[in-house]
Amino acid sequence: MASASERREELKAVFHEASSCVRCPQLAAGRTTVVFGSGNADADLMFVGEAPGANEDKQGVPFVGQAGKLLDTLLGEIGLTRGDVFVCNVLKCRPPGNRDPLPQEIDNCQDYLFRQLELIEPKVVCTLGNFATKLLRGDPTGITRLHGRVEERLIGPRRVRLYPIYHPAAALYTPAMAEILRADFRRLPELLALPVLDQPEPIVEPEVVPDPEPVIDEPDLVYDEQLGLF
Repeated sequence: MASASERREELKAVFHEASSCVRCPQLAAGRTTVVFGSGNADADLMFVGEAPGANEDKQGVPFVGQAGKLLDTLLGEIGLTRGDVFVCNVLKCRPPGNRDPLPQEIDNCQDYLFRQLELIEPKVVCTLGNFATKLLRGDPTGITRLHGRVEERLIGPRRVRLYPIYHPAAALYTPAMAEILRADFRRLPELLALPVLDQPEPIVEPEVVPDPEPVIDEPDLVYDEQLGLF
């Protein structure tokens, strides 16, 4: 099992790989920077949003606009700061015009998210809004039905308690939505106090044994064998 410092170094390596990623040519050509994620590399709580917006694309940090300020406020109300958690998105690059991520872009980018989950080892993954919730659950059920309901899920290599909540942006101008979000946030401390879930056994790739070199008989021996001389 890797130590915290070893996992942190591996996470840095994943960051450097992502920072020069060109798997999605359109996103790579249009971005200002890759928004890998930020926060505590040993966090028990990870927030996953949809994709960077314009402010995030400029600064390289997720949730830096008004929704990010509300996220900071809600964390403070339960005794946490941004430095206690890890915040990232499904996509690490801003889609043009803030359009929805395309299926191929999700496929291209999901390895980075799975590696983040594997190396940070969160106990609770909090999906923010409809898109991230549907993606990580692999199910079309919307956030209205799912918010505030915790469930155990295997996401990539990590088994976590998945906890969908509304996206902070949805609560910026709707007081009733903000109160629902606050109520869901208040459950986070009790979820974080639960023990870590049992993790699946790591997949060990079978050793590939090369095929033996074919034995080629000498022509005269083959000829003798065919004639029944042996």
